[in-house]
Amino acid sequence: ADEINRTPPKTQSALLESMQERQVTVGGVNHPLPDPFFVLATQNPIEQEGTYPLPEAQLDRFMLQILIGYPTADEEAEIVRRTTGAAPKPTERVLSGEDVRAIQALVREVPVADHVVRYALRLVRATRQAQEAASPTAVSSGQKLRIMDYVSWGAGPRASQFLVLAAKARALLAGAPTATPDDVRAVAKPILRHRLQLNFNAQADRIGPDQVIDELLREIRVEDTGAAGAKELERLVKPAGA
Repeated sequence: ADEINRTPPKTQSALLESMQERQVTVGGVNHPLPDPFFVLATQNPIEQEGTYPLPEAQLDRFMLQILIGYPTADEEAEIVRRTTGAAPKPTERVLSGEDVRAIQALVREVPVADHVVRYALRLVRATRQAQEAASPTAVSSGQKLRIMDYVSWGAGPRASQFLVLAAKARALLAGAPTATPDDVRAVAKPILRHRLQLNFNAQADRIGPDQVIDELLREIRVEDTGAAGAKELERLVKPAGA
């Protein structure tokens, strides 16, 4: 879907239904969508004319928000060479729908220790300090993070789910036996940035979502797992039959 924030609210509502319910309704008739089904979308900068702010419910359905800037000089030169030469070869399919479903299932089978899940939860729940009292275990100092003064609304439970799933996927791509806190930290920005609603103070001080997330990653530490955590990790990565 291209430039989704240029589409009127009615179209955005149909897109939201497809992302949440895996179906579209036209003229009162439900049309189930194929499996696998996922949405890749682009949006224009909100400052441009003719754009509509995406509703929070729709933003929350997207697992990741990737910021794509201008290409480097070498990348742009390669783009020019590829698009101004002979006609490119037709794109060939490299994976079937069954292959994609198998990979998705494999990601979910990647083990993750409890302390990694709790670390992901603390990152997400710390963004809600404007809505709920901060837990003493939320940050290393036990105090409210000052950066949270810029957040009017934090990330919901879906962020926690996606944070762990993305960490599992990263571990799988790296050939690691289990997801680690480093995997969680690596995917924190694309998972969280579009789920943080910043207030006027953030605009005035030119604070963006990525700066808030950087502060969270600095202040919120992984709990000490000790011997119990070491045993759990050994159990998770122990080869079958060993």
